[in-house]
Amino acid sequence: MVFSSMTFLWCFLPILLLVYFLVADKFKNIVLLLFSLVFYAWGEPKYIFLMIASILVNYVFGIFIDKKKKKKKQKTAILVIAILTNVLLLGYFKYFNFFIDNINHLFGVSVPNKSIILPIGISFYTFQIMSYIIDLYRGKIKVQKNVLNLALYISFFPQLIAGPIVKYKDIQSQIKKRKVTLDGFVSGSKRFIYGLSKKVLLANTLALVADTIFDAGTSNVTTMLAWVGSIAYSLQIYYDFSGYSDMAIGLGRMFGFTFMENFDYPYKSKSITEFWRRWHISLSTWFKEYIYIPLGGNRKGKVRTYINLWIVFLVTGIWHGAAWSFIAWGLFHGFFIFAERLGFKKVLDKLPAIGHIYTLLIVNFGWVLFRADGLKNGLAFIKRMIIPTAGESSIRVYEILTTKNILIIILGVIFSCIIQAAFKKAKEHNKVVRYIPVCEMACVAILWVLCISSLVSNTYNPFIYFRF
Repeated sequence: MVFSSMTFLWCFLPILLLVYFLVADKFKNIVLLLFSLVFYAWGEPKYIFLMIASILVNYVFGIFIDKKKKKKKQKTAILVIAILTNVLLLGYFKYFNFFIDNINHLFGVSVPNKSIILPIGISFYTFQIMSYIIDLYRGKIKVQKNVLNLALYISFFPQLIAGPIVKYKDIQSQIKKRKVTLDGFVSGSKRFIYGLSKKVLLANTLALVADTIFDAGTSNVTTMLAWVGSIAYSLQIYYDFSGYSDMAIGLGRMFGFTFMENFDYPYKSKSITEFWRRWHISLSTWFKEYIYIPLGGNRKGKVRTYINLWIVFLVTGIWHGAAWSFIAWGLFHGFFIFAERLGFKKVLDKLPAIGHIYTLLIVNFGWVLFRADGLKNGLAFIKRMIIPTAGESSIRVYEILTTKNILIIILGVIFSCIIQAAFKKAKEHNKVVRYIPVCEMACVAILWVLCISSLVSNTYNPFIYFRF
């Protein structure tokens, strides 16, 4: 089940809200847990047992770590076993066939693949589980002895399948006690509708443009169409993922939870370093806290710092998918982070306009590697973008650049960072400020009607981050 489905909007969410606000406070967590399990099981019923097993196993690991908190060696041994268990579980479902394919290629053997379906959201909830175990080991949190509360933390439906990745230490008090206010509920509802609008009105239309061009094959598109496809996908993945994060954050507020922001207008960045402070913030901070800093961060000299950065971006690529194109995408970003640390960022800081253009180009080329079907095709697509090619195309430009698609691309560019700057200036004028709430409510109502109309009339509703 996805948030942008009629089943969720008209059945699941209304029923949950009704039940949640009717039951006594002591039953609210149980209601959220049961509905979260139903939400997850809706698409893949059999993998609900995998998630429950993972919760129970890590609950036991947590109890053992707490009991051995004064015996460091034993506590460390339990932590290592817990991390290995979680990593191996994720590795089996996500990377087993990738590993086998590479073994077959390298050694000329033919070990058969297994029919493995990737459980939805396993990368997200595994990282949440590990953050709980690691922080418990570090003494930053107290052990959760109520298995139902731990299960709610891991399986809570708003952030279960696409984040933001929530650390237990950030919401442990909210799981125990929270309060839903009218202002919080209204704010959460507005945030949800904004996110739904990003997904339904922008990302879905951009997806049609990007998919049509990328699926046609590199040899069948001109340089102009290649650029259109790459730009459309860059906008699609931003509005798809940030829209889903907005919906998750909004839903959390509706039930009294506060989740961290996951995006901060990354396309207005003036360096790749800044981009990664603004893009998928919950993942970036997770890698920083649980991989980069434990490796030594920047505390052990420049060489070690650069090695640690390369490791983090290698893992970032691997986390996103079992393919060399994802690994190349991670290392590609790592290279520019490395270059900026060497001194290139000082140059960019002096030339903000150049820095902005440079960042958009690098990110755009990176998304091509991310989207293309394999590393070879990704590199060929980038070559087509760089080396001007007119020639014949299986796709006519007028079929892609329709009035609607041009308008959506323009709106996508404007709302990715431009409108925010203008809105910030407008809020500085008192005469404008008093009209903002009224205008906002009118916009929210219009967006809601447009979203529902679009969902009723259009069945094309892909979601990029399901595969993670």
